[in-house]
Amino acid sequence: MKTLYQKFETLLRYTSTDFKRYLYNKVSWKSRMIGIIGARGVGKTTMILQYIKENLDTKKALYVSADDLYFSDNRLIELADEFYKNNGEYLFIDEIHKYPDWSRVLKNIYDSFPELKVVFTGSSILDIIRGSADLSRRAIIYKLHGLSFREYLELFHDYETEVYSLKQIIQNKVKLSNIKHPLPLFKDYLKRGYYPFGLENEMNLRLGQIIVQTLETDIPQYANLNVGTSRKLKRLLSIIAESTPFKPNFSKIAKIIRVSRNSLDDYFLYMEKAGLIAQLRDETNGLRGLGKVEKIYLDNPNIIFNLVGDNSNIGNIRETFFFNQMRVKQDVLSSKKADFVIDEYTFEIGGKNKQQKQIEKDGKSFVVKDDIEFGYLNVIPLWAFGFNY
Repeated sequence: MKTLYQKFETLLRYTSTDFKRYLYNKVSWKSRMIGIIGARGVGKTTMILQYIKENLDTKKALYVSADDLYFSDNRLIELADEFYKNNGEYLFIDEIHKYPDWSRVLKNIYDSFPELKVVFTGSSILDIIRGSADLSRRAIIYKLHGLSFREYLELFHDYETEVYSLKQIIQNKVKLSNIKHPLPLFKDYLKRGYYPFGLENEMNLRLGQIIVQTLETDIPQYANLNVGTSRKLKRLLSIIAESTPFKPNFSKIAKIIRVSRNSLDDYFLYMEKAGLIAQLRDETNGLRGLGKVEKIYLDNPNIIFNLVGDNSNIGNIRETFFFNQMRVKQDVLSSKKADFVIDEYTFEIGGKNKQQKQIEKDGKSFVVKDDIEFGYLNVIPLWAFGFNY
């Protein structure tokens, strides 16, 4: 365990607490078992290290990564036992999805050490893959999304502002003092601002590696799929990336990549949960997740630019941004009259010359325009929707 503590202390030493993600103060850190899931690279590890550094006695806390070489010869349950017997109180397990039979092990730790608090992180796909033991009654699960435009401004440019509700946004109440021209910053965000590592020089290389690892390792491993399936997943992602946006014909696609219709549904769901795509459903029953899939987008604009580059369709980028930012706190559905519907409001997305032909003047329909700095009446600037979290 000495080696684990040394690694832990080194990581803490280099963890900055200057910027914290939107989820940091929403987590009930005192709960017995907490799970923080999210796509690769969104900042899960940094967030838990920040909490340890600012709030805990490091003599009573331990951070480990489930893929550490230590676990090639030692079991996690044995580590928890030894840690607990040495007055340990908080055990943080990063990348739990890389540990065999992780759900059963976490259940055993929960049941065996009632006074031990456990926080684990893992891939978003964990919430749809059923483990051999049910954690639903034991763990509180939180999902961490990538940076909002608001968070990007704080992390990349030291500009802090408040979070705005959807109602405040559509009332054009988003104000940016000290930023005269938000559009250049917004365009930069679309290319590199969704992931905290966008600050690094090799951002595109790292994002490309994340996409490959997710398709070749994460999804096949968690869903018990064979290696050949990863090639089909790559083909699916390529089809979506080249579309503007992608309106799925599932039967046709199933024939192209030679899989059953039911398998295709599973593949799309795996990629969605892993943070690569987002599926927009219709208003069937008004219930999230039960409607028909109307459109499929890449998860966020950064992935679009990584896969397609300057050939990216601007209309697709705009819709992707809106869907990506708004679905964190609201149910976003497809609209028969416009592009999106949220609760009682409908939204049509476009450029600065976008007309209002299909938008009714009923106080509940809005035109969301890119390339404008300020809104007026029922016209809202696209960038303003990046301040919802």
